Amino acid sequence: MTEDISPLLIVQLVLIARSVALVLFFLGCFSLICQCDGIVTDIKIISGQKCCFFYLLALLDLLAFNKHKPWIETTYHGIITENDEKVLLDPPLIALDKDAPLRYAGEICGFRIHGQNVPFEAVVLDKSTGEGVIRAKDKLDCELQKEHTFTIQAYDCGEGPDGANMKKSHKATVHIQVNDINEYSPVFKERSYKATVIEGKNYDNILKVEAVDADCSFQYSQICSYEIVTPDVPFTVDKDGNIKNTEKLNYSKERMYKLTVTAYDCGKNRASEDVLVKINIKPTCKPSWQGFNKRIEYEPGTGTLALFPSIHMENCEEPITSIQATIELETSHIGKGCDRDTYSEKSLHKLCGASAGTVELLPSPSSTTNWTLGLPTDNGHDSDQVFEFNGTQAIKIPDGMVSSSLKEPFTVSVWMRHGPGAREKETILCNSDKTEMNRHHYSLYVHNCRLVMLLRQDPTEAESYKPAEFHWKLDQVCDKEWHHYVLNIEFPSVALFVDGATFEPFLVSEDYPLHATKIDTQLTVGACWQGGSVHMTQFFRGSLAGLMIRSGKLENKKVIDCLYTCKEGLDVQLPEDVASAVKVQFNPNQSSLTLEGDDIENVEKVMQHISYLNSRQFPTPGIRHLRISTTVKCFNEDSCITMPDSEGYVMVLQPEEPKISLSGIDHFARGASDFESSEGVTLFPELRIVSTITREHYSDTPPVLVQENVVSEEIMHNLDNCEVTVVGDDLDGEHESLDLDLTQIQQRGLEMSSSNVGMIITGVNTMANYEQVLHLIRYRNWHTEALFDRKFKLVCSELNGRYISNGFKVEVNVIHTTNPMDHANNAMVQPQFINPVHPFYVFDCFCPSAVVPSAATIVIVVCVSFLVFMIILGVFRIRAAHQRSMRDQENGKENEMDWDDSALTITVNPMEVWSMRTSLSSPFSLDTVMDTHAYCSLCLCRHMRTSTAARRRRKRRRRVMMVRKRMISPVLSLRAARMKRAESRRAIRRRADSSSWSGMTPHSPTEYTGSNTHTHTHLHSYTHPSWGLLLIPAQQITYLGAMS
Repeated sequence: MTEDISPLLIVQLVLIARSVALVLFFLGCFSLICQCDGIVTDIKIISGQKCCFFYLLALLDLLAFNKHKPWIETTYHGIITENDEKVLLDPPLIALDKDAPLRYAGEICGFRIHGQNVPFEAVVLDKSTGEGVIRAKDKLDCELQKEHTFTIQAYDCGEGPDGANMKKSHKATVHIQVNDINEYSPVFKERSYKATVIEGKNYDNILKVEAVDADCSFQYSQICSYEIVTPDVPFTVDKDGNIKNTEKLNYSKERMYKLTVTAYDCGKNRASEDVLVKINIKPTCKPSWQGFNKRIEYEPGTGTLALFPSIHMENCEEPITSIQATIELETSHIGKGCDRDTYSEKSLHKLCGASAGTVELLPSPSSTTNWTLGLPTDNGHDSDQVFEFNGTQAIKIPDGMVSSSLKEPFTVSVWMRHGPGAREKETILCNSDKTEMNRHHYSLYVHNCRLVMLLRQDPTEAESYKPAEFHWKLDQVCDKEWHHYVLNIEFPSVALFVDGATFEPFLVSEDYPLHATKIDTQLTVGACWQGGSVHMTQFFRGSLAGLMIRSGKLENKKVIDCLYTCKEGLDVQLPEDVASAVKVQFNPNQSSLTLEGDDIENVEKVMQHISYLNSRQFPTPGIRHLRISTTVKCFNEDSCITMPDSEGYVMVLQPEEPKISLSGIDHFARGASDFESSEGVTLFPELRIVSTITREHYSDTPPVLVQENVVSEEIMHNLDNCEVTVVGDDLDGEHESLDLDLTQIQQRGLEMSSSNVGMIITGVNTMANYEQVLHLIRYRNWHTEALFDRKFKLVCSELNGRYISNGFKVEVNVIHTTNPMDHANNAMVQPQFINPVHPFYVFDCFCPSAVVPSAATIVIVVCVSFLVFMIILGVFRIRAAHQRSMRDQENGKENEMDWDDSALTITVNPMEVWSMRTSLSSPFSLDTVMDTHAYCSLCLCRHMRTSTAARRRRKRRRRVMMVRKRMISPVLSLRAARMKRAESRRAIRRRADSSSWSGMTPHSPTEYTGSNTHTHTHLHSYTHPSWGLLLIPAQQITYLGAMS
C-alpha cells in the first residue's frame, strides 16, 4: 500500500501538517497576548483587545499563499563574444518576489525567453535569491548577426511543488551585442595589379591596391595599412593603397618594377596572400642641360675659363614662355669662404688702401712676433693661416703693441668662425685691469649667438649714464661659417659690417664711466684677464684670423669691401646680340649669377659665355662644385616640363710651386775700419732674387732622357717677407747693429722691425724692390778688436710663408791691420837694455777676399783628373821595362811630397828671428810683433782653408813633372838623389852652428797679451852675444831645438 502513495502526495501531507502546527503555534501566542493588558509602542499603549485584532489580521495574511508576482528590470543590455556562451548583462539578471521567504511562493523557479529563433536561454542560479544568467545555446557568429533582441519573464514556484498558483513577472526587453574576434585576414580584391608610367615624372598616384576583411567589427574589418615588401624600390604606398614613386624613374636604369604588396587590418592581421604589382617604365624625353663636362679643370694663371662652351637645353619640344637659370659656385670650404690672397691681414689692409696705424694682434709666429707660438693653427699654407681656440687657450698681447687708451674713433676687424655654444660669454678681444681689479675697459665677445661690444668710458667730471654695451643678434655668429666683422667705433655710436653689409644693434645698454685709477691694463685674445683673481676667464671656442685694431681713424666702406672681396668667382661676357634679351644678376661675391630670358637660344648663348676666373697667381687647389638650377614656364601648365638640377665641378689644379733662390757673395772680408765707419759694411751687395718654376715640356719625339722633358722657367711674383737673422750669438746693441735707411723702406711701402736676433722686412712688393732694399742692409761694429767674423742668414717668403726661399748665408771676416802710432809708448825702453839687432822679416801672407766659386773648382778638378789619367796611362806603358827603377824613384817622390806638405806650416829661420833695434828711433813695439804674428796666423789659416784646390793642382803639376822626368832620364840613380839630400842637410847644420846658439842666455818665460787680440801668448826671452835681447814665441821653441 505504501508503494501506491505517490511522492507528491507525501510532500503535500507534510506541508499540511506543517501548516496546522503553524496555526496552532500562532493561536497559543494569540491567547497569551489577549490575556495581557496591552503592548507598548513608540506612540502609545495599545489595549489588549485591539492587539488581538491586529494579530489576527496578520495571521490571516500569512495564511494567504503566493500573493505577489516576481519582479525584474524592464530592460537589459548584454555583450557576448563570438564563439563564447556566457552573456554579460547590465544590470545582472535577478528576480525579486515579495512572498519571500515563503517556500515556493517566495522562490523563483525560472525565466522564460520570448521570441523566434532566439539562440539564448536563461538559467536560474539560485531560487531563493532569484539570480540567473543568459547563455548562448550554440556558438554565435558575428558575421551572421551582430545583435539580438528578445524579451524575458520570471516566474515563481507557486504555492507548492506542483507550481500551483504560479505567478509571472512582467516582460523585460533584452539587447545582446555579439563582439567580434579577429578571425579573418585581409584579402586583396585582385590577384595582381599592373600600371605604366613615363620616366622622369613624379606621380601622386600610379595605381591603387585594395584589400577587404570579412570580420564584422569595425576594428577588425577595416584595413589600416599597406606595405611594399620588396626592398630598395623607388615607390611608396599610403594607408589607402595608393602607390606613387619617390624619385624620378629612369628607363635606362630599370624598365619594369615588380613589387610585392601586403595589407594589415586594424588588429594587425596580415593578408593571407600578398599581391604582385607590376609597374612598366615608358621611356620619354628628358628635359635637361646637355653638352657640358661634369669635370672642368682650371690651370692656375690662365685667366678666365669658359665653363659651358657647348651647352644646350633639351626641352622635349615643349613650348616654353620663360626661363630662369641660376648658376652657383660652391666655395665655402675654401679658405675663409672663398679663395682670397693669403697675405698677412696687415699687408691686405695696405693693398686695399687702408691708412697706416693698423696693429695686427694675431700675426704669424716669427722671431719678432712670437706671442702666437702656442696657439694651434691650420695645417699647411695653401690658404691663409687661422688660429684655433678650444676653450682653454688664450694669449696676452705684449705691452706697447696697442695703446692702453684707444683714441677715438677706432676700428676693430676680425675673421671669425663660430658654432652654437654654451650660454657662457666667449671673449674674442678684451682689455682689462692687469692687477688688483677685474674691470673690463673694452671687449668684444659672443653670448647666446649675439655679438656684443663692451666700451666703458674713461672717468669724466659728469657722472652720468652713457652707452656701454652694444648687442647684435646675428645668425652668422653661430652658423659655423667664416664671416668678416668690422666695427667702426665713434662714441656714442658703433657701426657693424658683416661680410660688407651693415647691421644696427638691437639693444644698447648704458652704464657709468669707470673710476679713475693708476692700474695698467692687459690686452688679451681668446679670453679675458681677471687682474683681481689673477686668471683667465670667458674662453672663446672657435676660429679667428686677421684680428686688427686701428686707433684714430675709421675704416671706410671701400676698404671693407676690398677686404671681403673674393679672388675667384663667375664671370660672363654678354654677346651684343643678346645683351638686351637676357637679364643677368650677380650676388656680391660673384659666386652665383641668375639668367632670365624668354628665348631658349638667347639663354643658351649667355650660358656658353659664362666663365670661371681666379685672379690669384697661386690659387688654392681643390674642387669648386657647380650647380645649375632651372625653372621654366610653359603655355600649357598641365604638361609643362620640369628641369632637373645639373651639377659639375671645377678642379683647380695645384699651381707650380715657385722655387725662390737667393744668391750672391756669401763670403768676404773687410777691414776693421769699414765696420767701424758710419756707413758700415753692406751684407748683400750683389744679392739676386730669382724665382723659377719647373714645367714639363711635351714634344712629338720621345726624349732620350727624362730630364729633357723638364724645363725650368723664371717667373716674377711678389714677396711679403724677408728676414735677416744672426747665426751664432745675438747682436750686442752696445757695439753692433744692422742698419737700413727707413726712407728707402717707406718709399716702397714696406715696413721694418729689428731685434737682437736680426731684422724683418714685411710688406707685399716685387722681388726687384726687395732686392734693392736688401742691398742697403749694413752691418756696423764699433768694437772690432774682439771680432774676427760674423755670419748672417737671409730667408724670403711669399704668401705669408706658403713659399719660402733657400737660406742664404753670408760670412764676413774682419781684417785687423797694425797702426805703428797706436803702440809708440811701448818703444820707450831704457837704452842700456837694448842692443843693436839685424833687420827681421815678416812672413808675406796672402788673404783672399772671396772664395773661388764652386763651379770653377769643379771644372778645374775635372780637367786635372783627366790629365792625371792620361799621365798614369803613359806610366803604365813603360812600367814593364823600368819596374825596379820606378819603385826606387817612387820612394824619392814621397820624400819630395813631404817637402810639399811642409809649406803648410810656419817655419822660422833662427837667423831671422824677431828682434829689437838698439835705436829708439824705431817705433816698432812688442804689441806690433804680436799683432803681426796673430794677423799672419789668421791669414795663413784662411789661406789653408780656401786654397785647397790650388794646392791639389800644384801637387798634380809636380807629379806630372816627375813622370816626365822619369820618362826623359830613366838612368837617374837613387844614390845621386840621396847624396844631394845629405849635402843640403849638412849645409843647414853649418848655418846653425855659425849662429852660436849655445851662447844664448835664457830668461824666465813671460805671458804677453797683445792690444789688438784677446789671445795670450807665452814669449821666451834670450840674450844673444851678437844680437842682443830676443823674444821667441813658445810654439817656435820646439822647432828651434830640433834645428839645433
